[in-house]
Amino acid sequence: MTRTYDQCEFLELDRPRDGILRVTLNRPEKRNAMSNELRRELFAVLEQADADEDVRVMILRGAGTCFSSGYDLTQGSVEGGGERPKRPTPYYTARGIGYWARHVVDGCFRLWDLATPLIAQVHGYCLAGGTELAASCDLVYVADDAQIGYPPIRLMSPPDNQVFPWLMGMRAAMEMMLTGDSISGRQAAESGFANRSFPVGELESAVLDVAERVAKVPANLQQMNKRALHRQMEAMGIRTGLRAGTEVQAQAWYTPEVIAYVGELRKGITSALDRRDGRFGDYRTAGRSRSEGES
Repeated sequence: MTRTYDQCEFLELDRPRDGILRVTLNRPEKRNAMSNELRRELFAVLEQADADEDVRVMILRGAGTCFSSGYDLTQGSVEGGGERPKRPTPYYTARGIGYWARHVVDGCFRLWDLATPLIAQVHGYCLAGGTELAASCDLVYVADDAQIGYPPIRLMSPPDNQVFPWLMGMRAAMEMMLTGDSISGRQAAESGFANRSFPVGELESAVLDVAERVAKVPANLQQMNKRALHRQMEAMGIRTGLRAGTEVQAQAWYTPEVIAYVGELRKGITSALDRRDGRFGDYRTAGRSRSEGES
């Protein structure tokens, strides 16, 4: 029997082929910026689907022009310093300094520990929290011209979820961490952030074909296949490393430059983001408009 899912305001659900549930982030007017409300729906749906025997693989994508531009700063989903949230969050994380980064990593491992394989289908912007969301998936397929990056490192902090060196290696990750520059989908596939890249017009069908192949493996065996690989990564220290990274991220919020920048954000998010990227001539300042509040 097909499971009934909670009604969603910020997601669209469909079943494009047998055994496949596709989840679409549906805030295109905000470049799919992730508010706590959207994230609450997303985690609820993915966890419901994980218990659905009719779902053998899930696809996560974004509506409109991009996958996700990051967390929605206008709705209080990110707290500077992160001592406690101002809005209800989708799952509990212990309060205190560094709350937000620890909360993000908690979410990464909630997706990591799902039994059902989860595939990210990435086009357009995949920035900041969007990169963390994609990286939490089991497989990542991207459009050739996708833009993947973490611009907040320029004036805010290191990533909440410092997964780049685990996926890309030291040198490629260090370049992203020291510049905040984006990489293309092709570069993401070459560096290990993504599995493969495709022309944007071919991305959807390519992802569905991969999902269909994944769905052919019995679900009980597939979750063991996932877990076997994860245990190897955990033996190498990925859980410890990501959690240790949240402490470094928390310290960044107390540097004078970040304190000043957070003050700018509170006065006007658009102008603060323009100043951050204007010196580099990219992201919103390269002529491609973005809605206020995305980071």
